[in-house]
Amino acid sequence: MSTTPGARAVGGTGTGHGDRAAGRNKMTPAQIYCLAIGLTLLLIGLLGFTADGTFDTAASGVDSEGGNADGALQGDGFLGFEVNGWHNVVHILSGLFLLASFRKRAAAKTAALAFGVVYLIVAAIGIIDGNDVLGFIPVNAADNILHVVLGALGVVSGLVSKATYDDHRDGADHGTHGTENTRDTGQRVR
Repeated sequence: MSTTPGARAVGGTGTGHGDRAAGRNKMTPAQIYCLAIGLTLLLIGLLGFTADGTFDTAASGVDSEGGNADGALQGDGFLGFEVNGWHNVVHILSGLFLLASFRKRAAAKTAALAFGVVYLIVAAIGIIDGNDVLGFIPVNAADNILHVVLGALGVVSGLVSKATYDDHRDGADHGTHGTENTRDTGQRVR
């Protein structure tokens, strides 16, 4: 039995080219992480300016209330976390970075891993210092816990995600149906 040259079988067992395309549209854990966390950080960064939009640093010794004699950096509370203008900017930039990376598997994998490692480092600095990260980002215990969770999720989602498509895993069978094989000319061979 032969088909018209160049013709492709339509329908069938559901393991053809349509399934390959559907498998390629499936998002990896890293892509989901980059999209979800990216959107969340962008939103939190923007909304954080309603709580504190000042750009004080630990060196200035001034909090948003106008004075802090001990020189420790203090931000204002937002949803249980400590923020200031710099912290909000970091959230916005982090969100934009993740959102810019989520569309492609390899980019999302790399971004999730890099973001996760950086946030774990930020968490370690925040835990060691106790009040701020690098003298301009105020943190509290809730921030540190969130940074550990986001960092760990980023690393895990990056590690479990494939950077490329795996056609066999995604359901494609490269045109093989039982003992028949369709060549590029569209002719069936036994």
